[in-house]
Amino acid sequence: MSQNIIADTDKKVIWPLQSLNFFMADLQAGVGPFLGLFLLAHGWKSGLIGSVMTIGGVAGMIMTIPAGALIDATKRKRFFVVISAIFTILASCIILLTQEFWLVSISQVATAIAGSVIGPAIIGITLGIVKQEGFNRQNGHNQAYNHAGNVVGSALSGYLGYKFGMHAIFLLAAVFGVLSIISVLMIPASAIDDKAARGMKQNSTDDKASGFKVLFQCKSLVVLAAALAFFHLGNGAMLPLYGLAAASKSHDNASMFVAMTIIIAQLVMIGTSLLAMRMADKSGYWLVLLISFISLPVRGFIAAYMHSKSGIYPVQILDGIGAGLQSVAVPGLVAHILNGTGRVNIGQGAVMTVQGLGAALSPAIGGWIAQGMGYSTAFLILGSFAIGSILLWSIYYRTIHKDCEKTSG
Repeated sequence: MSQNIIADTDKKVIWPLQSLNFFMADLQAGVGPFLGLFLLAHGWKSGLIGSVMTIGGVAGMIMTIPAGALIDATKRKRFFVVISAIFTILASCIILLTQEFWLVSISQVATAIAGSVIGPAIIGITLGIVKQEGFNRQNGHNQAYNHAGNVVGSALSGYLGYKFGMHAIFLLAAVFGVLSIISVLMIPASAIDDKAARGMKQNSTDDKASGFKVLFQCKSLVVLAAALAFFHLGNGAMLPLYGLAAASKSHDNASMFVAMTIIIAQLVMIGTSLLAMRMADKSGYWLVLLISFISLPVRGFIAAYMHSKSGIYPVQILDGIGAGLQSVAVPGLVAHILNGTGRVNIGQGAVMTVQGLGAALSPAIGGWIAQGMGYSTAFLILGSFAIGSILLWSIYYRTIHKDCEKTSG
């Protein structure tokens, strides 16, 4: 009887959590590639578009560690998801009203700050609900719903952009934002164990978290962050530039082309996130992340010679493999490494900061290379950055493999 009650309670909590991941997807990723096309249509050049994206990326990078610390400390995690969604909705409205450089930059800063809070908040809420032993599995399902949300959001964005113009895409993001707020408010605050949500040991009577120095003392965490920084230095600009490359060749229905790039990748991510969950349960995270790193150089090479309608399939399938595997492996590995420290969410923020450094620089680097040397050269250079990730992950194999072996606490 008690098991049935627990199962019913879990179902009532898990469905809103997965719904939140579904609707948050369009806010987090769906608008980004379309923003480049929107600004391009208003006379912006690729270098300036890349620069404004970098400004937002730098702001998000700066805020990720404070955001993680805030989520560790607060017992109002749902509140910060609501505030982040509101910020993102308002940022979309600014872009619709004006395309002035500094106002667009401010909107990107607001979106980036909101995004830096949303990630750790959803991870914290998930940990608080399912605890460490259930996190790998639930995070895998969360990511599958997130990618499914991206598929639906991108398909609707492409259709609405084609039928009604780019303005409809931003309005759709606002609708998804409202549905995200409703979803998170359906999760009872009492269902979130605040001690588990920050990575404290469940059977421990000591409620004191470890010092911040634990983030620097863990070599596996440092190697992970550095490898991700190299990867995202190349990956961050790949999709926006691919959309711009298509637009520069005067493809019909550019918004539909960009929508297809997202949809293909996100469909693959649904499968790879579930695959990553199973691989991690069976043999740990090391191989999962190595495969994700290898996907980028191959993707860059193909993109350099196939930025066309036929090229989007191999290019975005590889994007789906890399991003889908990382969406499960990175949060899961960080939560496992820092289990018992009470610093899981700030650890997530620290990794996101270093990763964000690469992602923030990528649009500017890629944009200016594309403007000066062409899109093909830009894709080759961007793809080559992940070689640094592969080397780090291989050289420090012995150091990090032990921490990658298990997936539950």
